[in-house]
Amino acid sequence: MKELKNILLTKIKVKYLIHFFTLSLFHFCANGAKALPLSTDTPVSITADTIVFDRRAQSVHTDGRTIIETDGTRMTLLDAYLTERGWTAGSRHGEILLGTRTLIEGSDIAKVGPTTTASRGLYTACHICPDSRHAWEFTASRIRHEADDQMIHLHNTVLWVYGVPVLWLPYISYPDPSVRFKSGLLMPTTNTTANMGYQINVPLYLNFSNYHDATITFGYLTDENPIWLFEHRLNAERSSFRTTGSFTRNTYGVHRWHIFNNNYVELGENARANIFINRTSDNTFLQQYSFYDAQPFLDTGARIELFGESGYIVASGHTFQELRSNRTHGNQTTQSGDIFPHVRGTFQTLPIFNDTFITFNGDIIGMYNRNENSNVQRMVAESGIVSPWTIWGGNRITLSANARYDLYYFHQAEPFMGAGQITGAKTRFLPSAFIEWSLPLINTQSPNWIHVIEPRARFTVVRVLEEPAFANIDSTGAVLSDATLFSANRIPGLDLWMDGDFLDYGLSWTAMGNNGLTISTFVGQTYIFTQDTEFNINSGFHAGASDIVARASIDYKDWFTINNRARWDSQSFAVRHFESFARLGTRHFIEAGYIMAVQLADEQFIEDSRAHEIAGGFGVHLNQHWHARARTTYNITDNRIQRQAFGIYYEHSCYMIGFEFGHDGARRLGATPAEDFRGQTTFKLVFSLRFTE
Repeated sequence: MKELKNILLTKIKVKYLIHFFTLSLFHFCANGAKALPLSTDTPVSITADTIVFDRRAQSVHTDGRTIIETDGTRMTLLDAYLTERGWTAGSRHGEILLGTRTLIEGSDIAKVGPTTTASRGLYTACHICPDSRHAWEFTASRIRHEADDQMIHLHNTVLWVYGVPVLWLPYISYPDPSVRFKSGLLMPTTNTTANMGYQINVPLYLNFSNYHDATITFGYLTDENPIWLFEHRLNAERSSFRTTGSFTRNTYGVHRWHIFNNNYVELGENARANIFINRTSDNTFLQQYSFYDAQPFLDTGARIELFGESGYIVASGHTFQELRSNRTHGNQTTQSGDIFPHVRGTFQTLPIFNDTFITFNGDIIGMYNRNENSNVQRMVAESGIVSPWTIWGGNRITLSANARYDLYYFHQAEPFMGAGQITGAKTRFLPSAFIEWSLPLINTQSPNWIHVIEPRARFTVVRVLEEPAFANIDSTGAVLSDATLFSANRIPGLDLWMDGDFLDYGLSWTAMGNNGLTISTFVGQTYIFTQDTEFNINSGFHAGASDIVARASIDYKDWFTINNRARWDSQSFAVRHFESFARLGTRHFIEAGYIMAVQLADEQFIEDSRAHEIAGGFGVHLNQHWHARARTTYNITDNRIQRQAFGIYYEHSCYMIGFEFGHDGARRLGATPAEDFRGQTTFKLVFSLRFTE
């Protein structure tokens, strides 16, 4: 009778909350078992045809189909035996469901300490597939889960895709689903190029902590020597560090490489530092291996930023690597030099009256030309006042006055548009002022539309006093567009300034419908009163009336957009520049663009080298899984495809597969024939399994 009291017999699908060995079962189900204290009160629900609890032996024996559930994890066993002593568990057949999608099945499932094993097992992270088959699964003669290192090991493994065997491996291991990061080999990627043949990349992932990892990739190419790639990532509490790079020794015996590094460090609430390194072995390596777009240079340096509510200061230094060709039979270029230091600051006061405020700006820069052993330093001090007013009838008047003083120091520097070299200090004074008028006219009479018509005019006076012979550090050529109107200086940068008086005027109209349709247009022009101003003939600026510029756009919610910009001659109305871009659709879309620029030899003649280019693309989702996208840029002037790309993808909840095609029509000369780049065609196959929840 006493023995009977020690045995509790429960029949036919009765649930018990077993607390004494709860944590053992909890971690067995969810994370591969960890031996933890028995003091937890986390419950485990056991459902079985028959449950026998032997209190003296501290064990549970079940007959028939047994379901153990805890904290969202479900384990199904057959005739299970569970004991606290030694943390062992066993079953003739069973399955473990980790979360919602990861499933382990097997015969003779047993758990001894931190090790769980299953014979003739199955593993898949695609248990949520809607059809009766798993999209993919691994079968193995033996599956072993080690809770200590959170790894799953499969022996004599076959990968099945929709019931079809596609790959056999004698052994494979990978982290269990509870692991966020784990060192090991990642899924290889493949692609093929016209110039370097077939390529396979095998990445090795290295995890140092939840915030620090790296990837080293070995790339094998059939028609070129192998290449090594690396990427390092570190996130700290108030900083981040990123480094990528590559190295190869090509078939010509030339060592080629690149390194990109970008680091940010927060220095309190109002300061931030940035260090960046960008270098490569030659000027075509990045484009040939698709690491970088066709940029003209690489920038290496450091920056520190200080900012407050009304002010901002940034100090930086830069050294540049020229990527354009320097071969005599190619495009001849020279490096412009390194910049150190470059300090820029701005401060704006609170309104002193009627929204009137004062601004203070400063800029210090030094440029050193390594090739010519020359340097230029420039210091700019600037102050201005801006006073906006709204007067009777809704007229808006803005008054502004500005004064700027420049100090240059030259050392064996060649002056801009001058001969010889100069050494010494030079100064200049740049006062300017403008008055701007606008009158927004708003019409809300229509029940479906709001119309806003706004005429605008601005008269600007700029004087360049004590103009020195100086070097051009940061200015580029002036090009008239709707974006350069209504600005004090038409030339980007601080070195080149337009001396004279000019009037900008334009008219904008915007219509906003209550159905989400918006139409916006603008047309404008500038009139330069100074007669001796010299401009590039293709800039659109002329003494007197300039070319006419305009823009127009139509937007309908996120479904349709078209943007156009144009410039044409004010006398002959001949189009000098036109660009257009249109996009139709959101999830499914089609887009197209066109750009045309006319190059003038003089006022009367047009050069043959006018530029025409068109671009088009589309994106379509064929169903919930399949989607494709494509884009092509065609150079009409050279009668060739500039760039082309196409990709088709299958997105599944358990895996992704895609095919990509790309063609680059660029031609670039390197420093030697071994570094020449010719546009290439690339094919790439992308495939990945999804293991995470």
